Amino acid sequence: MTGRNLVSALALAGALFASATFAQAESWRVYVGTYTSGESEGIYHFTFDAETGKAGEPLLAVQTENPNFLALHPELPVLYAAGRAQDKDVVTAFSINRETGALTLLNEQPAGGSGPCHVAVTPDGKLAAVANYGDGSVSVYPVGEDGALGESTANFKHEGSGPDERRQQGPHAHSVNFDPTGQYLVVADLGIDKLMIYKRDGNTMVPNDPAFGETPPGGGPRHFAFHPSQPYAYVVNEMGNTVTAYAWDAETGALDPLQTAGTLPTNFHGNNTTAHIEVHPGGGYVYASNRGHDSIAIFAVDQETGRIAARGQKKSGGVRPRNFTQDPSGAWLLAANQDTHDIHVMKINPDSGALGSTGEIVRVPSPVCLVFTKP
Repeated sequence: MTGRNLVSALALAGALFASATFAQAESWRVYVGTYTSGESEGIYHFTFDAETGKAGEPLLAVQTENPNFLALHPELPVLYAAGRAQDKDVVTAFSINRETGALTLLNEQPAGGSGPCHVAVTPDGKLAAVANYGDGSVSVYPVGEDGALGESTANFKHEGSGPDERRQQGPHAHSVNFDPTGQYLVVADLGIDKLMIYKRDGNTMVPNDPAFGETPPGGGPRHFAFHPSQPYAYVVNEMGNTVTAYAWDAETGALDPLQTAGTLPTNFHGNNTTAHIEVHPGGGYVYASNRGHDSIAIFAVDQETGRIAARGQKKSGGVRPRNFTQDPSGAWLLAANQDTHDIHVMKINPDSGALGSTGEIVRVPSPVCLVFTKP
């Protein structure tokens, strides 16, 4: 068995184990990252019943400034947030009270750049990374045994520009994603139309060879997602309103583009930018959010090739769906509408990937990121 096939087999086994484990769980807690320039005070949380799709009343978990993207430690009750604290660009670690859902500051570290907008943790919980949109930089941190963030061991400043003179005059790192093995880090940089690739080296990351994957010129890659069990990956291009599919080589860290598909209906001619992307836990579908058309685009995945086929769009129920997430069982999708301050619960059809409205709505001011965790 080759290294690539071994990685795929291990990932598939892990996905099947995770699915079996998650299928037994019925109750979850959802944390909500927000922008605090309006009525929001920080990070909120609510309970979610995965059997019925019913959500509890949202509560403030911790008061903090602009926690615009969240990530969970894979084992410890620790939540990480990218944002600002006391007028500083930081990445913050919070300990989770499993009984109440309240968050307590564990520690924080400088983001190493301006405008931190995305954070991720390796599958083994030993490294974290943050993307800084403002100056197109990425910082890497060791994670302690208690989940606290150590001092940064690497900071990478991207260089270059793109064809859009308004938005691509310089680099804008928009997301950080570790691969399923935790050996590679992929950074989607909207400003230079590249997926920058880094390789693990002890308690830090170093530039990989190949150094990047290409994206469509002027597309503006924003968020990125790996397939849970096959050697494929997907990026949503914010300015191009497209999704690009890639073949992923887990041995070399190479990303080879397969196809680019649009997220909008052909008869829509209004203003739109895409935002978030996720692969269904079962691997059969890809979802991406449209801001302007205010919908979730649905794609079916060919498991043999990694290519995607458009399956329409489902309205998000509100305005500006900046983020969404699926419950770990893959039965529900929760869409966070930033401008209408609401989160809509949708039922996922397991046979088609279609999304159905449930009428379940959670009201949270300026929601911009959702994560599920065990209560």
